[in-house]
Amino acid sequence: MDFALSPEDDDLRRRVAAFVNDEILPVEADRANWDAHENIADAPLARLQQKAKDAGLWAPQVPVEYGGRALSTVAMAAVYEEMNRSIFGPVCFNCAAPDDGNMWVLSKVGTEAQKEEFLKPIVDGSVRSSFAMTEPDGGCGSDPSLTYTTATRDGDKWIIKGRKWWTTGAGVAKHFIVIARTSDDDRKGLTAFLFHADQPGWEIVRRIPIMGPEEHGGHCELRFDGLEIPDSNRLLEVGDGLKVTQIRLGKARLTHCMRWLGMAKRAMELGMAYVEDRESFGQKLIDRESVQLQLAEAAMGIEIGRLLTMKAAWMIDQGDYARKEISMAKIQVADILHKAVDTSLQLNGGLGYSKDIPLEWMYRYARQARLVDGASEVHKMVISRTLRDMRRDFWHWGTPDDT
Repeated sequence: MDFALSPEDDDLRRRVAAFVNDEILPVEADRANWDAHENIADAPLARLQQKAKDAGLWAPQVPVEYGGRALSTVAMAAVYEEMNRSIFGPVCFNCAAPDDGNMWVLSKVGTEAQKEEFLKPIVDGSVRSSFAMTEPDGGCGSDPSLTYTTATRDGDKWIIKGRKWWTTGAGVAKHFIVIARTSDDDRKGLTAFLFHADQPGWEIVRRIPIMGPEEHGGHCELRFDGLEIPDSNRLLEVGDGLKVTQIRLGKARLTHCMRWLGMAKRAMELGMAYVEDRESFGQKLIDRESVQLQLAEAAMGIEIGRLLTMKAAWMIDQGDYARKEISMAKIQVADILHKAVDTSLQLNGGLGYSKDIPLEWMYRYARQARLVDGASEVHKMVISRTLRDMRRDFWHWGTPDDT
């Protein structure tokens, strides 16, 4: 396995890192630039996004024909990690969820007409998007077979009825992907559809209050009561909804890991800066063994997460689905994000618990990592099932005769 970046990709990584340091972190440091939901406000975000475009750093992950650089997954891992050194970083480059995952799946499976109508505006940054899959009242979550939102065919259109929630970004999204049931078939019973926010027949019931902080548009509960979607806005074939979710969520889980590693590293920076400066009982905190042990454990956990993420990224670039590798990375990185932030907060003491630095923001944000895009327990089930199926080959080196 080779995780080395090409000179061009490493140059991009360095330029992104410099942009975050010089342009985004100063904006993050001024609370006047925050909105009511503790994210970057629209006006400073628009300014930073334009600067990113002018610097040639906009949406580098998208295909070249849409203005991106079609980064490999390995290159994405390195670049996304740098972006999330700031809590506001990824959205400034149009590399944040849920738009990132939606752009990925639309570029892979959308028709040319769908790409023109739905993908291009997301890539341009003129609209935001959302992915409606999860349902309340015992509906779809980690188990898509529980989907009860229905799509009923009526000539050349589909009628959508049901409910969704935890629909990230729905409050500001203009383009949506919705997963609905079109038959009772266990594997081919779901279908994916595209619709615009201004279409009648659906509504946002509420923006769900959370521990916070929130992405732009929040996490919303939706009600569908007769939304009409033309068949031309169906993604792939009838019954391919599960396939669409697998294409989208597999890589989306890994991009979460890429970004979270950047945040974990930033948390460590904040911890290191404090203990290197703070003196107590005649000794710098950094010189105390107890502090050194905490820093070492967190640093080692981050590096393990990086290696798992990079291995999964490399396998994807080789054409592998990397399902168990993505699950292992998701568990490890979600855990270490929380541990790194918690460690840094503890080392910073009262300062870490205050809003003077972003650690308390990171702490609240980090708790969701073990839940989003599949709870850790679900990913452990995936790993266990794969181990049972593969036995000794679970640890193969990728060579034909490695039994």
